[in-house]
Parts: sequence; C-alpha cells; structure tokens
Amino acid sequence: MGLGGLQHYTIEPSDLERTKDFYCDVLGLENGDRPPLDFPGYWLYSGGAATVHLMGTRKPREGIVVRGTEKKYEDTGRLDHIAFAATDVEGMRKRLQSKGVKFRESIVPRTGDTQFFLYDPDGVGVELNFPKN
Repeated sequence: MGLGGLQHYTIEPSDLERTKDFYCDVLGLENGDRPPLDFPGYWLYSGGAATVHLMGTRKPREGIVVRGTEKKYEDTGRLDHIAFAATDVEGMRKRLQSKGVKFRESIVPRTGDTQFFLYDPDGVGVELNFPKN
C-alpha cells in the first residue's frame, strides 16, 4: 500500500471570510463547489483540485477537538508551511506588493528556482515555487 499525491490541507481560520479572501484575492485560488456539510466553510481550488479547505465553526462531536472548546489555537502548531507550484514570478510579485502582503524572496541554490515565503492571516506559512525560466 502506498500513498498518492497530497489531496488538500484544511485550516480552521480565526476569521473565515478574511482567510478565504486572502487565498482567493491574494494567491488567486478559486472558491468552488463544496458538499453540503453541517458547518460553514469553503473549498478553494487550484488547477481544478480542491486544494485548500477552510472550516468555520463546528459543533463539538465525540472524539473531535473543536476550536473554542477544549483546545485553544495560539499558533499553527507544528505545521511550518504549505508549498504551491507557481508561474509568473513577476506577476505574483506585483500582486503581493499591490496588496501590501509582506514576503521573503529567495533563489534555490543549484536549481535557480525562485521562492516566495509569506503568511496567511492566521500565520500559516505559504511557499510559492517558480521554476527558473
């Protein structure tokens, strides 16, 4: 038995709308189809796949720790960052700058690829990887 590719990651943001706007308006993901679940949220798509799931307030269920009940989220725990393959380094640089989003830029040794590192509204790290042209 082997694992396939990563399907999605889920964030329980402190502000659902603000986080959706960040991933859609700043990074360019698309808000798309989501099953009729019993809690608010969004599925955000990248390249046709629901890559980022955002979960709003949920009712506590046995065996599930829900924000606002037993556990308090002061940071993102052990998660450091999530990475996306990206294109149009100049366009994304201008987009981030125009929206006032702080980011760090670096060049990968040996490959020459460009990377941007930034944070979403809850401090989840986001890495954008642009292949060298």
